Order: sequence, then C-alpha cells, then structure tokens
Amino acid sequence: MAKTTIVRLTDDLDGSDAASTVTFGWAGQSYEIDLSKKNATAFEKTIRPYVTAGRKAGAGTRGRKAGRRATSEDLSAVRTWARENGFSVSDRGRVPANVVEAYKAR
Repeated sequence: MAKTTIVRLTDDLDGSDAASTVTFGWAGQSYEIDLSKKNATAFEKTIRPYVTAGRKAGAGTRGRKAGRRATSEDLSAVRTWARENGFSVSDRGRVPANVVEAYKAR
C-alpha cells in the first residue's frame, strides 16, 4: 500500500496558506518564517531599504577552527619515527591517524 504525505505551510502571521519560507537574520541570529505571498511581499518591501543600505556580512555560522595541517617536514619525521617503531607507513599519502597519535604521545 502506498502512502502519500502532504506538507502544508501555514503563514506564521495570519494562519493563511503560506507560499514560501523566508530566512532572515537579526542581531546575530538566523530566523525562518513561513509567509503567504501577500505577507512575503510586505516583508520584502519593509526590509528592502535596510538591505539596500547595508552590506553583506559573513555566513554567520561559526564552526570550530581547523587544526594546523602537518607540513611535509612534520610528516617526514612521523614516517621516520613510525618505521623505527614498527609501524608500516607508505612514502606518500596520508599517514594513518593511529600512527600520528602514537607519534604525538611519544
């Protein structure tokens, strides 16, 4: 038996059928609101002067900072140490994480 699920958006302001979900930011927070065509047009008209006068900012999301990548000298030292300590590593490519962890823990 087939099953069909229908998702119906409702305008968050007045409860009418919503035409779209609008995403916007304010005071460092991101928001979404489902709006009918009428309310989406009103929202756009209200915010347009501020958007026109403003400037684009960064994406607004802050992930964790990437760690420092190992340099070729670092990897060379890791490979040398690994071979001297019984690990099997290739001359090129990625050094397995367990080998790098063991090297750092030495």
